Amino acid sequence: MVSDIDLPRDLPLPLASGAHWWYWLGGRPSLDLVNTKRERWRRGVETLAGPEDLGSWLRRAEVLSGPQPIGASVLAEALALREAIDAGVVAAVAGAAVEPAAIALIDGWLVHAGSRPQLALDAAGLMRLGERPPADSPRRALGTIALDAARMLGTPGEVARIRICASDTCSARFYDRSPAGARRWCSMRTCGNVAKVRRHRARTRAA
Repeated sequence: MVSDIDLPRDLPLPLASGAHWWYWLGGRPSLDLVNTKRERWRRGVETLAGPEDLGSWLRRAEVLSGPQPIGASVLAEALALREAIDAGVVAAVAGAAVEPAAIALIDGWLVHAGSRPQLALDAAGLMRLGERPPADSPRRALGTIALDAARMLGTPGEVARIRICASDTCSARFYDRSPAGARRWCSMRTCGNVAKVRRHRARTRAA
């Protein structure tokens, strides 16, 4: 499923697991995380229904290397980070000031994205000082997402390409990578096509 318009009206809520309803149209991991809350315009459907969902999502987003234990507290922190990023996104699209608390929360996660030295044995059994993999823990993975959000929100050329789908029945956030920077829809196959059909019907009725 790729658009809020595709969520069934009779979908039983809250979801036991939201994995079936994830989509990857954001163009950046931070926006894909924001998009795990579906239908922000109506029901606010939570698709990170539990710690297991969060772990699975982080692996599918390729910021966590493998299955790792995730507690309810980390899930709560991840959801708070998600909403702080979205506050920045909404403010950027509206050309408004973002709440300082949202910026502080994102900034607080950046320590998890920094360098993490590791002393380990190499293939020959010799000690080597290197860097831990960027996907070695859930908090490191979330720190990586926070860093992506900080780069996007804190760089003028990038913040100008943040978009919210123009459809009234979609809340997808995405990063506009088109050369002209004029994308309006999260996907032309879904929301863009629906808008074209509606315009055609309106013209037909007017004629």
